[in-house]
Amino acid sequence: MASPDSGPQTWEVEVSWRPACGEDPRAAFLASEVGDWLGLDRVETTVSNLFYLRGAGLSEARLSLASERLLSDPVVHSCAIRELEGDVSPPTATAGDVHVATVRKKTGVMEPVEASLLRGLADLGIEGVDVRTASRVRVTTDFPAGGKPLDVEAKHLISEKVLSNAAIEDVFWDSEPVPSPFTAADPYTLTRSTVCLDGLGDDELIEVSRTGQLSLDLDEMRAIRAHFAAAGRDPTDAELETIAQTWSEHCCHKTLTARIEHRTFEADGTDAECTVFENLLAETIVRATETVRGRETEPFCLSVFKDNAGVVAFDDELGISFKVETHNHPSAIEPYGGAGTGIGGVLRDTLGTGLGAKPIVNTDVFCFGPPDLPRAKVPPGALHPMRVLRGVVNGVRDYGNRMGIPTASGALYFDERYVGNPLVFCGSVGIIPRDRIEKSVEPGDRIVALGGRTGRDGIHGATFSSIELTEESETVSSGAVQIGNAITEKKVLDVLLDARDRGLYRGVTDCGAGGFSSAVGEMGEHTGARVALDRVPLKYEGLSYWEIWISEAQERMVFAVPPENLPELEALASSQDVECTDIGEFTDTGRLELFYDAERVCDLDMGFLHDGRPAVARRSEHRRAAPAAPAIDGSLRPGELLLRILASPNVASKEWVIRQYDHEVQGRSVLKPLVGARSDGPGDASVFTPRFGSLRGIAVGCGMNPCYGDVDPYRMALSAVDEAIRNVVAVGGDPSRVAILDNFCWGNTDRPETLGSLVEAARGCHDAAVLLGAPFVSGKDSLNNEFRTAGGTLAIPPSLLISSVAIVEDVSRCVSMDLKKAGNRLVLIGETCAELGGGHLLRVLGKGGGAVPRLRDNAPRLHAALARSISAGLVRSCHDLSEGGLAVAASEMAFSGEIGAEIDLGKVPGHRDSASDIETLFSESNSRYLLEVRPDDLESLLESFEGLPAADVGVTLTYHILRVVGRDGETVLAEALDDLKRAWQEPLAFDRG
Repeated sequence: MASPDSGPQTWEVEVSWRPACGEDPRAAFLASEVGDWLGLDRVETTVSNLFYLRGAGLSEARLSLASERLLSDPVVHSCAIRELEGDVSPPTATAGDVHVATVRKKTGVMEPVEASLLRGLADLGIEGVDVRTASRVRVTTDFPAGGKPLDVEAKHLISEKVLSNAAIEDVFWDSEPVPSPFTAADPYTLTRSTVCLDGLGDDELIEVSRTGQLSLDLDEMRAIRAHFAAAGRDPTDAELETIAQTWSEHCCHKTLTARIEHRTFEADGTDAECTVFENLLAETIVRATETVRGRETEPFCLSVFKDNAGVVAFDDELGISFKVETHNHPSAIEPYGGAGTGIGGVLRDTLGTGLGAKPIVNTDVFCFGPPDLPRAKVPPGALHPMRVLRGVVNGVRDYGNRMGIPTASGALYFDERYVGNPLVFCGSVGIIPRDRIEKSVEPGDRIVALGGRTGRDGIHGATFSSIELTEESETVSSGAVQIGNAITEKKVLDVLLDARDRGLYRGVTDCGAGGFSSAVGEMGEHTGARVALDRVPLKYEGLSYWEIWISEAQERMVFAVPPENLPELEALASSQDVECTDIGEFTDTGRLELFYDAERVCDLDMGFLHDGRPAVARRSEHRRAAPAAPAIDGSLRPGELLLRILASPNVASKEWVIRQYDHEVQGRSVLKPLVGARSDGPGDASVFTPRFGSLRGIAVGCGMNPCYGDVDPYRMALSAVDEAIRNVVAVGGDPSRVAILDNFCWGNTDRPETLGSLVEAARGCHDAAVLLGAPFVSGKDSLNNEFRTAGGTLAIPPSLLISSVAIVEDVSRCVSMDLKKAGNRLVLIGETCAELGGGHLLRVLGKGGGAVPRLRDNAPRLHAALARSISAGLVRSCHDLSEGGLAVAASEMAFSGEIGAEIDLGKVPGHRDSASDIETLFSESNSRYLLEVRPDDLESLLESFEGLPAADVGVTLTYHILRVVGRDGETVLAEALDDLKRAWQEPLAFDRG
């Protein structure tokens, strides 16, 4: 063994679970997964963490100290330390029945643990050390009672499906040679490259786009060719990449801003009408906001559609920022990293709003394939939905929790069409001083990069997000997946807010989609910019200039800093151990100029970059659904239907997910995501107090029902907006001070019928927002959400998420949804009609058709009357009626409060002659709430709804049962609350594996 004073040495520390501490949960989970994939009843696994350390002066004694203090928990772990010679090799399998896999990140993939370990080792006095991590898995399948050894095919299967993600990890089995973990990339030597477009035909232009992963269509490639032909030269690779990022669907929303000729047809195929939109987004979403803002008596919308997030007024001093982003494609390939960087990215949107908003609440909405989907139904190249679910939840959990920001609002949806293309919506609510909302850039300002270093992770992220997924995406586009480090971003947050308050910069934006190309390109659009790419701090050597320019490596912000303020900003960043680098300047040339080693590698006109994209003209079609309603078997027992709906994944309890998030951090939460006697009931919205010492708060909610879109995308949008507003009003939000966000996730809109459903949804968004007086303040679209295999294409359903934030004047008046006391009255607000289309009753019955809930003209008055009643203290509990209708809402209120309930369907407001008892129980009509009211307050409450559909429909009970009486006076449903709750809780009560 080498002495501590000799040259660099390499050591391996293996951290294993102590058998005396019981079953290792991680190993048990892996054993179960391996067994499932191999079809074996018995599999045993053990899992060890591996730490490789290389440096001079290392000794076993010093490594023992590091192992005990940093690398393990001595209570449950044991450590084995050994010095290595040369490359690392795993132990050979013993006796032929144990197979050993070493799982490691690919060269160049950042592992945040390694950076944390380096800082920890330095605190212990161990410096000048390189660190790498891996894991070692031992798998036993060959038992005397039956089983089989692993062959090559079985090893490959469990490597791909259980042990690793091929996008970012390698697996080495048994005695297979393992390269040194300290392999480094070769240094980069400048090679300026151009791309010849002159003289290329249409097919050749498309091939350039395809092979370069540019996601540019033929008209765009022709425009680029013509621009550079006029300049008398070929574009450099950096110029072509810059244009591709800026013109990507992800960055410029070219479908939603296109000229669209939209034709609608009746159900029988006859032509109904043709409408032309010159700019769909401007004529629906934006126009709705302009209409609502025109009615404002005092400013509410402070900044909309022009920054990283929308901002509305909270009080005279603060604004509330809100943004929801999607990170779908990366999460399909690498769920943990994709989702973690999704939440990290939207947090940087908050930090990049105005001169910087402080994130106070995270939101998340996930759409997955069924978690119990048979393995055989998972398409080649796709991950199993359960693996995606666990990875996404863990990614958002770890990033948000480590940032110290509560994740307290969201939803979870399941549908087989999300297999291969999950949807991951991540949102962030922030607070910002109203005098820090505007920002600017002036010639002479320094371009400063602050935060994480740049690597190959995230290459082509924006263009990758603009195309459909295929079974090859896992390997072809693996570089588009980013790996995040929440601790780095937390430090960036602290520096940014301090610098904002000191007035050290004039402008800021996040370095997200497109990397520096989008951040610097957007900030310098009206001035010009000159960047020295060789100054950018890198994670490792070997990156070319264009990779540095478009990398979407995480935790980076870009600032416009007056030169005289740069020293103070650099000193502030250094004090927080955050890298701060001057990489160039904003100019007055109107050009984007990039240099590497003083050689010009890009010289683009900002006008062409931002305004040179050819106009897009599209055609869309929509066929209206037939109005026929499906027949409902009158012999069906409503109690059995209710239990089935409660147990359906889209209604069942999401507590397994919610419990993994810290929603108490920062101490701002008033109403939690889970409420009730045991804090396990489904709250409608979460409520927070942005300003300590004030009773003014905000409520955060959402609305979404993709199944409505299968029948009627226009009404789906109406319902989503109404549900988002119901969520926040139900807890005490003010419907006259509510702001909403749109997130459109659609399939391939090159198909006229797919684009047609998007147009119908946008129309619905406009009409609902105008009717309800709710301005859109921000939004995002994600198109081409399809998964293509050799066997066909799987497209997601039309998926529109509407997120909402509302002002709560007095949080002490907020109400939760759980019943509070026996003997109180139950009041149903809103009109119940036979509207089952796309609803949960028909889903559990396997039926289609039916009428999707419409939005009635009295909806704004209903929401306003309820808000006044809550503010007056007349409401004890309130729950909005959505998935599953009255029956589900009453069940959730009852078992959450452990108070029984009785409801008389004969008293329910609505078209009693056109709806049966079953339809009344499970209708999902909009703008409805079920309220609990003290008997003494009943008259006052009903008076506040005078002229509106509202009725006393029941009473709360001392015994734990939900009883429903039909119109004929007979009991149609009587179920014990324990049975209802059990049905609701069990389906998604996963272990934490």
